[in-house]
Amino acid sequence: MKTDLQHFMQVGIVHFMAYPEAMKGEGEISETVRKIVTDDFFSGIEVTRVNDPAERQKVSSLLQSGRMAVGFGAQPILLSNKGDLNSFDPEKRKAAIDLVKAGIDQAYELNAAKLGFLSGPKPDQDVDRALQLLTDSIIELSQYARQKGNLVLSLETFDDETDKKCLIGPNHLAVEIAKEVRKVDPSFGLMLDLSHLPMQRETSKDALTIARDYINHAHIGNCYIKDKNDPAYGDQHPRFGYPGSENDVEELTEYLRMLLEIGYIGEGSRNVVAFEVKPVRNEDSDAIIAQSKRTLIQAWARL
Repeated sequence: MKTDLQHFMQVGIVHFMAYPEAMKGEGEISETVRKIVTDDFFSGIEVTRVNDPAERQKVSSLLQSGRMAVGFGAQPILLSNKGDLNSFDPEKRKAAIDLVKAGIDQAYELNAAKLGFLSGPKPDQDVDRALQLLTDSIIELSQYARQKGNLVLSLETFDDETDKKCLIGPNHLAVEIAKEVRKVDPSFGLMLDLSHLPMQRETSKDALTIARDYINHAHIGNCYIKDKNDPAYGDQHPRFGYPGSENDVEELTEYLRMLLEIGYIGEGSRNVVAFEVKPVRNEDSDAIIAQSKRTLIQAWARL
């Protein structure tokens, strides 16, 4: 497509994946946030916890002055603490809810418009009960977020067998959750990630057709699932075209085509499509980001 892609979407990036040293919330996070904010290719950014209040204020000021669409990722908080929003153990489920509530508090401090999170592990049995517990947790989180403002919640769908082994999981199950939560919170939606689709055993057409009425955020990236001994194996988000991997220009083109077809992106749209890419071994973060931008430009030109 010859029309500027920026007229059809806001291009974003998951900061804490591109710069994984920021994932734990420590250090001079503002320095790498500044790199994204000062790159006018990007209109959106997703950040996660910033533990130091002074550093958090620096990040917030940068994001505001740069006029960025800000998302907050609670996924690293849950994963690093083994938080399980669908745990059968009430104390563990409450602990996971409290982790996300703390993320909601920081999201408001950073003036984020959206918060992403994930389900807990898929249990060996009683999946229906786990789905109900997850729904209950999300409703509680939605009510908490609504008390403070208009933060939108987005449940990201992951693999259920390969790496994260999450309850959500298949996109058709995610839609069933979304239907229930929207009875309480109409703004709630789903986050679909091109990186996860091969591990979910779904095509772009499959997943985006199923979720078309519920998607409220989109990630683009890659995965490698051929050899468990490779450092990129699983949900590691290697660069597009990583040797032996699943996604490159062709797969990204099809994903974008489907986002257009379902109306998630389109002329004048302000919806975010965000890179989720991560260096492998000693790869350079800035080089990976530049390669991602080139890949998106090439894919867009094919539409």
